[in-house]
Amino acid sequence: MKIECYECGTARKGLEILCSKCGSPFRIYPDFRFSDNPKENFPYLHREISLGECTTPLLKKDQMAFKLDYFQPTYSYKDRGSKTLISFLAERKREVGPILSEDSSGNAGASISAYGSAAGFKVNVFVPDTARGPKLDLIRAYGANVTTVPGSREDVRNAAMSDASFYVGHSVFPEFRDGIRTLAYELFKQYDGKLPRNLYIPTSAGTLLIGVYEGFRHLLESDEITAIPNLVACQPDLMSPIKSALSGKDYVPSGRKSLADALVTERSPLLQPLVRILRDHGSTITVTEEEIVDARTKLAHSGIFTEYSSAVAYAASLKHNAQGGKMVILTGNGLKNAF
Repeated sequence: MKIECYECGTARKGLEILCSKCGSPFRIYPDFRFSDNPKENFPYLHREISLGECTTPLLKKDQMAFKLDYFQPTYSYKDRGSKTLISFLAERKREVGPILSEDSSGNAGASISAYGSAAGFKVNVFVPDTARGPKLDLIRAYGANVTTVPGSREDVRNAAMSDASFYVGHSVFPEFRDGIRTLAYELFKQYDGKLPRNLYIPTSAGTLLIGVYEGFRHLLESDEITAIPNLVACQPDLMSPIKSALSGKDYVPSGRKSLADALVTERSPLLQPLVRILRDHGSTITVTEEEIVDARTKLAHSGIFTEYSSAVAYAASLKHNAQGGKMVILTGNGLKNAF
């Protein structure tokens, strides 16, 4: 496998998370054919830290399909990335040290805490001072030490990176993002290779969308599929930096908080590769707070209970006049938010 900088192509030499030449994140590139044996698609993992993951359900309703990816050990899709990242680091514990630090608005913190604890690490999680409720309780339940940080989501990231422990930030550590490839592989198998035309993806820093894209790209280069689906990055109107970037405008923060508390990144370190992917293979749609609430209610009344951030993707799909099938990725369990 190749691991190189997204922007300048410099090869990664060790466990660094950003390129020493240009400061950009690294990308893991699988330069081999896709295999039906999942382990062969991640040759750098030799011993997995598992909490009992399974293939998550694909539910079809009328003309819409839903990937219920919150059917995971910590109730969010983030477990795909955490399993891969923590398994990778567990084999390098002597180099990494006994304590990990992570920044999170909730779901990633819980996931890293669970898998980190299972691998024998202590975990420090830095969260926004607005974090509260079930997500924060879950992080603490897995044994993490929680530090609240005032300011923006980027201030939280900077605090975690300044910690004396080993920083494993999921938005920049390439092995976390690489673990999301498994979602694309699952969809490929569940659809028997005949993927829907449009995928609606809740998007914050971009780890989910980029990881799914890399999985589909691997399938395309292995001649398993003939095209990458249209990837729709879904964000709240109140937190919509991708829309600004795609239109070539400077992003001006609204200064208001969205109910979609997992979609709060306003200055993602992955913005440039994310924009390139969307220009070639997708688009972005933003939704109002009212549309988010309405979409979550509609899902709940149909028997699907998700957090507000997942409902953003469903809300976007409802207003998108698109050709071909639609599939919404639902990323977090509804019990993580009050209703």
